[in-house]
Amino acid sequence: MDTEAQHTERDRSSTTEERSRSARVPGLSWRGAGLLGLVCTLFLLLLSHFVVQPFLIPSSSMEPTLEVGDRVLVNKLAYRFSAEPRRGDVVVFDGTGSFVQEAPQDNPVTGLLHGAAAALGLAEPAETDFVKRVVGVGGDRVVCCDKGGRVQVNGTPVQETYLFLGDAPSKVPFDIVVPQGTLWVMGDHRSRSSDSRDHLGSPGGGMVPVDQVIGRADWIGWPLGRWTSIRGTGAFDRVPAPKPGGGHG
Repeated sequence: MDTEAQHTERDRSSTTEERSRSARVPGLSWRGAGLLGLVCTLFLLLLSHFVVQPFLIPSSSMEPTLEVGDRVLVNKLAYRFSAEPRRGDVVVFDGTGSFVQEAPQDNPVTGLLHGAAAALGLAEPAETDFVKRVVGVGGDRVVCCDKGGRVQVNGTPVQETYLFLGDAPSKVPFDIVVPQGTLWVMGDHRSRSSDSRDHLGSPGGGMVPVDQVIGRADWIGWPLGRWTSIRGTGAFDRVPAPKPGGGHG
């Protein structure tokens, strides 16, 4: 009996089976990884749509609070349950109809891909999305400026310690009453910010409807060296409630 030949046949058979197994495992692994990646992406898109959305800061209009390239995490639940934006909040909003009269027409496929990337914080936001600080809410009278060069809200000067170093509160004079259901918003880097002041003569007078607010910017999530919460400000603590008709408090 040729035992050596039998061992050789078994060895060859075993080797062939092992190779077959090793060839099958990577194929399953790649398919599993692709499926897992798809599920994770869909989960992140749903999370971004309903709860927290990363938002890439594209300009210097909110320095020093937010820098170019920061990814802020926008809390979409902040105003979901009857709460409304307050003075001092940093908000992200859709400026269609207030800051931008018409949304630009994009290629549907390109727009969809860009929207998905923006929702994950991987691309710049839509041209109609803006991030600013709320300075006046419905009923407030906002004036610039008093003898000390400060913005006044309902007759009370506001010490805006969050402004970019060396910036004046505004070089554009204004005296407005914020209609109910809208906001007066300004950037922290006033000399680099196109905000409510720049749209005084536009339809809506530079006011942003509350229902156009996407959410409140609560955290800086990236880069890691800037990971922090976006703290509230006490600048408006002494501002009284507005009187009917927008008079001074």
